[in-house]
Amino acid sequence: MKKLLLALPLVAGCSGCNNPKPLANEELTSWQQQAQNVTIVRDDWGIAHVYGKSDADAVFGMMYAQAEDDFNRVETNYLNAMGRLAEAEGEAEIYRDLRMKLFIDPEDMKAQYRASPEWLRALMDAYAAGLNFYLRQHPQVKPRVIQRFEPWMALTFSEGSIGGDVERISLPQLEAFYGKPATAPAAVPEKTIEEQRPQEPKGSNGFAISPSNSASKHALLWINPHTTFFFRAELQMVSEQGLNAYGAVTWGQFFVYQGFNERAGWMHTSSGVDCIDEYAETVAQKDGKLHYRYGAEDRPLTVRTITVPYKTPTGTAQKEFTIYRTHHGPIVREMESEQGKKWVSVRLMQEPMKALMQSYSRTKARNLQTFKETLELHTNSSNNTVFADADGNIAYFHANFIPKRDPAFDWRKPVDGSNPATEWQGVHGVDEAPNVLNPPNGWIQNTNNWPYSAAGTNSPKASDYPSYVDRNVENPRGLHAVAVLRDKKDFTLDSLTAVAFDSQLPEFDRLLPDLFKAYDALPASDPRKTKLAEPIAALHTWDRRWSLTSIATSLALFWGEDFWQRVTSDAQKAEVTIYEYMETKASAQQRLDSLGAAVDKLKADFGTWQTPWGDINRLQRRTADIVQSFDDNAPSMPIGFASGRWGSLASFGARAYPGTKKWYGASGNSFVAVVEFGDQVRARAISVGGQKGDPSSPHFNDQSARYATGALRDVYFYRPQLQGHTEREYHPGE
Repeated sequence: MKKLLLALPLVAGCSGCNNPKPLANEELTSWQQQAQNVTIVRDDWGIAHVYGKSDADAVFGMMYAQAEDDFNRVETNYLNAMGRLAEAEGEAEIYRDLRMKLFIDPEDMKAQYRASPEWLRALMDAYAAGLNFYLRQHPQVKPRVIQRFEPWMALTFSEGSIGGDVERISLPQLEAFYGKPATAPAAVPEKTIEEQRPQEPKGSNGFAISPSNSASKHALLWINPHTTFFFRAELQMVSEQGLNAYGAVTWGQFFVYQGFNERAGWMHTSSGVDCIDEYAETVAQKDGKLHYRYGAEDRPLTVRTITVPYKTPTGTAQKEFTIYRTHHGPIVREMESEQGKKWVSVRLMQEPMKALMQSYSRTKARNLQTFKETLELHTNSSNNTVFADADGNIAYFHANFIPKRDPAFDWRKPVDGSNPATEWQGVHGVDEAPNVLNPPNGWIQNTNNWPYSAAGTNSPKASDYPSYVDRNVENPRGLHAVAVLRDKKDFTLDSLTAVAFDSQLPEFDRLLPDLFKAYDALPASDPRKTKLAEPIAALHTWDRRWSLTSIATSLALFWGEDFWQRVTSDAQKAEVTIYEYMETKASAQQRLDSLGAAVDKLKADFGTWQTPWGDINRLQRRTADIVQSFDDNAPSMPIGFASGRWGSLASFGARAYPGTKKWYGASGNSFVAVVEFGDQVRARAISVGGQKGDPSSPHFNDQSARYATGALRDVYFYRPQLQGHTEREYHPGE
């Protein structure tokens, strides 16, 4: 079937641009009055501790504080969430915006705002007021697009993951479907060189230790998100209505995403749950209109126009798209099937009001029972949660939006949209997921791996659950976590931190033996026997641990990266993971060729393959840019820990960039905290770089040295602890 839709010509104008109404005197007076209910205390690291009379006051203050720290990141997150990024960044972001607009309709968000419970509307009102008051007080700050924030906008960005469910929809496939004339083939563009690079594993580490396994007989929690650097701020928000949450806040959101209160803590890790489904739709013309088959019916496709404004060198323009959807969801691509071409719709969780309620409510949950009650909203779709509380409970909760499906279908692929048996049948209850509660081994871990090793031998069994409950496999970080937790007793804040920074790179325990066998099998006449003799000897004596001074670490990681790229297409053809292919299927030739390439690359870039890891692996923060650029001639800091790909629990996703030979980290350990719950909470934390986005601020890079060594600093959780550690105390607007 030929494609029947066409992107319309560009039209001048910008229907999506803000037209802010004049500021009413009573509105400014209201902001000023609310500001007097808020006190912001900046500690000696520049971190904001926000105190408000009500929860809404605390939200007002935290949004004002976030805007002070990095308004650009706040605004950019909402441009992305609302599908308005192209208005700031131009034509290249049109299809990213289109993808968001498939699911985010401002009129629908406004209606959901009006339907929200009164307490949630009060928080959304305060969110918008805090940002607008900041802009009123800082006329020198020029928003790129959003001149005025509206309360409903909070519903467009209701869950703090670095990659939400919508982002799983392929942009190249979306463009191939909606961006070509009807006569053009729906070809997916070739991947760029950048897209072909091995991607750093996304996600995080969460550990919980039970009182029976801690020296203090209190529960401990390790909070270690692995995200793009500077994606979240560190902040505390306190009110006289029982709010007292500390931790990582995704820029622009009014809740602590990964953190703790005085009695409980929560750490989210990316889940392998299958919570998104594709449907192959049978589409045909009928009575001059497009219909899709469902059972014995031919149902009309829903058709609407989406306008995407975008920035041009001379002003603004817009592009219009005719968008189609079935009751399953929007059409996002085309596929070939045995019955011919099919259009593919996508179904995912769309409950922004409930998602925002759950995200905020869990920050006030003070024990296992009240935390579990927040899970009944069933909107934590893409995250698992590691939990601990002052009552001594520890828990692992699997993602709590899991649609019930007929297990007879292969849900990894598009299912037949015309078959009513492929409908979702509600969602699984919280207790129907592979959770863990207070296991007898006394610890829990999750590293974006499967839940079936969360508590060692006390973990859930995969055979007890449908396969769609989790699609992940064990990963090297998971194996590493189990190894360092299972034989350890009497944990303290210090020893749990040491475990989380353990320097082992366990994947090389599985990869190196076959490399050595391949080398040993070379005949003496082979030139590689001489060329690789010293590198092989260095790897033989290596303890498989990262360190700044280690030459073997550099060699192993250059070899591993080349090896990964070399076998990726073969692994895809064999339909196995890259790890499985590298460990069991790769040829001796591939292993040796990669080592030779690694030696050559090290020599070319650094003059010798015998280059210490710390000379290569660097942290550099020079600008306020959201996407950082790097320069070998500018100051940078050596980092010992390495990519999570090889099992490093402390993750530092680094590589060379255009114009650099050194590797620079851009993702991995970002916010890190260790927490002990007892009569009072005790915590330590560190953030990559620093709190402020302004390079002229002393808090732009002041945490880097501690970050590099894992030297977490004390958290000032209680107001008296700020005495002697206060840089500034003020009301918003002062």
